[in-house]
Amino acid sequence: MGNQTILNELFLSGLSDIPALQLPLFLFFLLIYLLTITWNLLIIFLVVINSHLHTPMYFFLGNLAALDLCCSSVTVPRMLFDLLTQRRKITVTSCMTQCFFFLSFASSEPILFSVMSYDRYTAVCQPLHYMLIMNWKVCIQLASIVWCLGFTNASIHTLGALNLTFCESDIVESFFCDLPQLLQISCSDIFINILLIFIMGVFIVAGSLTLTILPYVSIFKTVLKIQFKGKRSKVFSTCSSHLMVVFIFYCSIMFNYFRPNTNNHFFADKVVSVFYTVIVPLLNPLIYSLRNQDFRKAFQSVFFNKIFPPKYRNHLR
Repeated sequence: MGNQTILNELFLSGLSDIPALQLPLFLFFLLIYLLTITWNLLIIFLVVINSHLHTPMYFFLGNLAALDLCCSSVTVPRMLFDLLTQRRKITVTSCMTQCFFFLSFASSEPILFSVMSYDRYTAVCQPLHYMLIMNWKVCIQLASIVWCLGFTNASIHTLGALNLTFCESDIVESFFCDLPQLLQISCSDIFINILLIFIMGVFIVAGSLTLTILPYVSIFKTVLKIQFKGKRSKVFSTCSSHLMVVFIFYCSIMFNYFRPNTNNHFFADKVVSVFYTVIVPLLNPLIYSLRNQDFRKAFQSVFFNKIFPPKYRNHLR
């Protein structure tokens, strides 16, 4: 160990080493990133300005859009920069900073999912007390807890990673700095880091998943008792959108963080990383907005009515 040189700079392997693919990949992911920014900002904008969306459910959806926007913005701009310039060099300090912010936003999402499940449980199973239980003070407190726990989790892992040294390999097998890939190339003892991943994983990921799924047992029991098909289908639509997003998120996260650490499936790692850092932040707002009648009405009232006022619509037919 004494004769080894401790590295201060690392290289990101990127998505592909084929020169002919760099520009097409850059244009493709630039388009996805622009769509992600536009769609998530649109949801936040509608939640803020439309009075019909000033409810706890849409408040938490706005927080989810903000998390997706931040999570994507931590990783994708760096990936686009490397695709365009093919530099891929990053200092260890910058790498740790990127890892910290990504873990902060990514670990906040499962906690937010559990809060959103509790919100749906209260709305469906205790509708008469819903606004009393989920008042704005409680909503702000819950959202603050979500963001604080995410940053706390990231701080724990980042502080543990600050003790890592890199002296054998300087190539991070990913397009951004993530904890599993950093542990793979470290020449330090990573037992504590692995232990922290599983301890915090049980506390945040498994705990949040349990708190997300359990309320739906009562929700489905209550929904099956609803005799009006229209109301029942609306509740099912909202709940199915939430569960679809939860399923996609947990599948990708579990594959990346909670599986045996081997060095022979870098391509699979990159595919999964692209999915949950680039694709999922775009899918989440699409799933919620396209399946939600309130969002469609809000979009129509804000944009369509501004462009085509009612008095001019007859001339467009």
